[in-house]
Amino acid sequence: MNIIWHGQSLFELITAPAKNSFTRRSFASQNLAGQIKIVIDPFSEEIGLKVPKLEADIVLVSHSHHDHNNVKAVSGSPSQISEKLGRASPFLISGPGEYEIKNVFIQGIASFHDDKKGEARGENTIYTIEAEDLKLCHLGDLGQKELSAEQLEKIAEVDILMIPVGGIFTISAKEALKIMSQIEPRITIPMHYALPKLKIKLDGLDKFLKSLGIKSITPENKLSIKKKDISPEEAKIIVLKP
Repeated sequence: MNIIWHGQSLFELITAPAKNSFTRRSFASQNLAGQIKIVIDPFSEEIGLKVPKLEADIVLVSHSHHDHNNVKAVSGSPSQISEKLGRASPFLISGPGEYEIKNVFIQGIASFHDDKKGEARGENTIYTIEAEDLKLCHLGDLGQKELSAEQLEKIAEVDILMIPVGGIFTISAKEALKIMSQIEPRITIPMHYALPKLKIKLDGLDKFLKSLGIKSITPENKLSIKKKDISPEEAKIIVLKP
């Protein structure tokens, strides 16, 4: 699996088809030969960052704010376009539920964008994604200072966690540590923090790293990973270049 970060909460996942089919709600495609592309939380260029050319089989949207829901920026994958004439649209998931698309199992889990049960900024969807024997969790714009027992039960064991750390509109660096301790992922990728040209005021990555006792870390262009690469004993922080 390849994991690419484009800034804010926008991730691009490129994964091979799973060998074993899940038994959940199924929207499986007949075309399982090629790669499966998943895009999460595409943003509007109004926030100051440039949206790359994006193609996907599946698009996940955590909530309806413009820095997370620019679905129009994502076109269908070539495999979808070949199935019918014209521009194909990706399969869109924008809320809680259980789905299986091309043997990738996705679960949307209800949560809040703030720590006031949604009174300040509304609801947010946490997504878990199971593919290539890996389980990923994208927290969207989580604002809860801690997860509920029900949410943790649904999230369960996670290999790779994508977590907001910039505070102000989401959990802060300190609160992110609490959420990490609840989920206990093997790999954590921070997101939704201050970047050059970003017009949204957020805390910087350094605040999160400092809270972990990390003085510096070399960002990677992308994370290429397989299940065998996951250490059961060592938890890692991986920073990606936008």
